[in-house]
Amino acid sequence: MRVLTFNVQNLRLRRPEGRERLDGARDGSDGDSALDRALDFADRRLTAAVLARAGADVCALQEVFDRDSLDYFHDHLLRGAGAAPWPWRACLQGNDGAGRDLALMARRPFAAQSHARLLAGDLGLEGRADLPVFSRDLLAADFGPLTLFVVHFKAPWPDPEAAWTRRHLEAQAVRRVIERRFSDPAAALWLVLGDFNDPPEGARAVAPILDPFGVDLTQRMPEGERWTWAEGERRGCPDAMIASPALAARFPQAVPQAIRAGLARSAGGTQPRLPDVGDDRPHASDHAALLLDLPGL
Repeated sequence: MRVLTFNVQNLRLRRPEGRERLDGARDGSDGDSALDRALDFADRRLTAAVLARAGADVCALQEVFDRDSLDYFHDHLLRGAGAAPWPWRACLQGNDGAGRDLALMARRPFAAQSHARLLAGDLGLEGRADLPVFSRDLLAADFGPLTLFVVHFKAPWPDPEAAWTRRHLEAQAVRRVIERRFSDPAAALWLVLGDFNDPPEGARAVAPILDPFGVDLTQRMPEGERWTWAEGERRGCPDAMIASPALAARFPQAVPQAIRAGLARSAGGTQPRLPDVGDDRPHASDHAALLLDLPGL
């Protein structure tokens, strides 16, 4: 099985004046000039090209606005990029106020389970009684013996300290969900993947699901390759894959690969870009994808 995680940066289908169009990989206000429309389409062609090139069996995506956006992107852009279809897809409504949800696409059947409505008290954790524990969601799905848990934790802004506390609670909640799902979590086959939004400096907010509970597979990457995001001179690796001890032991040679072919050229690095990528835009996303091979699953 080949598994991918990719924050696709605000993939949203809109219908201005009844015309369907996908927003590009950008933040900020809606733009509707001819240049905006051209850049948006170019961005999403690159997003599709990255996914088509990766050829993953299962794609865990972050920042997809709804199922309509996912299906439109699949049917019009991914298929146009020459990708084999992902017939089974899910995008369930989460808690993000702007509508950025989690999604899964797969080439084998699955049923997705949302945890967006969970409260801290439901899991025996301390936290606000009226606030869902996940700022977006925890999307779970079984693929044969492997269970995937897709996350998009709270970003470290506008208040980094408050965001750290929220991410720490989210990590505790993921651990509690796994502990309740499996009688022996260390022996089960599971993978937590997605955008953890956890800066590497200082105490890690995601420590509850790190060693010894889980194995951060990005630590198997060469040190200079552990980055999936860049802004100016800054680089970071907000995206990660955390495996159960049993999964990590079963696949000791499994090392995530960062696919930076769709990152803006200004992000730097030595990995070749797709031909249409610009210095800033067009680009596939402000994140690289992470790809992992698990042969035999």
